[in-house]
Amino acid sequence: MSTTPATAANSSSNDAPEAILLELVDEHGTTIGTAEKLSAHQAPGQLHRAFSVFLFDEQGRLLLQRRALGKYHSPGVWSNTCCGHPYPGEAPFAAAARRTYEELGISPSLLAEAGTVRYNHPDPDSGLVEQEYNHLFVGLAQAPLRPDPEEVGETAFVTPKELADRHAEAPFSAWFMTVLEAARPAIKELTGPSGGW
Repeated sequence: MSTTPATAANSSSNDAPEAILLELVDEHGTTIGTAEKLSAHQAPGQLHRAFSVFLFDEQGRLLLQRRALGKYHSPGVWSNTCCGHPYPGEAPFAAAARRTYEELGISPSLLAEAGTVRYNHPDPDSGLVEQEYNHLFVGLAQAPLRPDPEEVGETAFVTPKELADRHAEAPFSAWFMTVLEAARPAIKELTGPSGGW
């Protein structure tokens, strides 16, 4: 199982960041408003739209990322290939492709919808809460990675066995197993029976 540190150059400016708005939704995923990103994650959390991406290489290995230590939410933990939030009015598919490129420097191949999952996961370390209506996507990573070190600390392609070993030894995001299990039918379809997923 290979692990690669992120070494991409920092391209952000020193300007103060603008407030990032998330799309608030009801239990059916219908948009009901917006909220500032941090406030939506403060306990007890506001239900908002999110996405999770699972990319695989041609050997059927899953691309994981370890979140950068500077991230305000769940820093330094392993998680799926990419996750985030669409801008208000942005299609989840477009947001998933955009953020995968921004974080990892690649455009996914054969990116396909893999359903949705709703969850409520408190993060004990930060005190923040993930109340999310999450759109799932699976696809292929077929280009060299160019991770943004402000977003990604490390990357690794893992087999199911290597994932199980890493999950037993290293911290993962609170939502990882929930989104993995929800996406598993589409993952099996993408990787085939030999992938072992």
